[in-house]
Amino acid sequence: MDNNYVLITGASSGIGFELAKLFKRDGHNLILVARDKEKLKNVTDKLNNKKNKIIMLDVDLSKEEEINKLINYIDDNEIKVNILVNNAGIGSFGNFTEIDWNIEEKLIDINIKALTRLTKYFLPKMIENKSGGILNVASTAAFASGPKMATYYASKAYVLNLTEAIHEELRSFGVKISCLCPGPVRTSFQSKAGINKSEKAKKYLMDADIVAKVGYEEFKKGKVIIIPGFKNKILVKANRLLPRAISRKIILKTNKK
Repeated sequence: MDNNYVLITGASSGIGFELAKLFKRDGHNLILVARDKEKLKNVTDKLNNKKNKIIMLDVDLSKEEEINKLINYIDDNEIKVNILVNNAGIGSFGNFTEIDWNIEEKLIDINIKALTRLTKYFLPKMIENKSGGILNVASTAAFASGPKMATYYASKAYVLNLTEAIHEELRSFGVKISCLCPGPVRTSFQSKAGINKSEKAKKYLMDADIVAKVGYEEFKKGKVIIIPGFKNKILVKANRLLPRAISRKIILKTNKK
């Protein structure tokens, strides 16, 4: 694994950081990508040892020129990325017509555009080498429409559908792609998205390390859709059985709370 790297976006906290710990544990070299340079440095210091090479890149994935900077760094240094983890993502909360466009555009740029661009860049190289894999992080939100979080839910549905489609295209190339779909996780995501959860609701949040462990193990097995947690699996199955009109009303009521 000396010349191979795992590139993880959104690696400075939450699921991204926990995944970095697991890949590092198993001897992988890491490229950690996040916007906040100080947080990224703290994470890199925690992970650093003499056995693994760790590269830290502070990149704002909402900006095309920053994504180009990341790609150019990989090219210029002839780095081989064997595994890509598209974990970076943000949310927004409120009525669709009331959320500022700049917030929604940034969400689309990170959750959809950056993920697609990086997948588009690294996947052909993996196919050429007949090895490697991509882990895209979506959400159980991908299985429904989400009033009060319309753009976020739609962005995760895009990630899920993209992953499933590419999976079918990759069957004969020796490259795997998976979509991790956690429910609500105990991270800073909610506060950044403007979501205030009650103390009762917080009890149902999964810990990021548990989500990461499930995602990591199932990704290694080549599972396409990964849903951590028994309750989340049940909720996704139940939502599939419900008429979409009823599902929308339930989600609207839940999000209002």
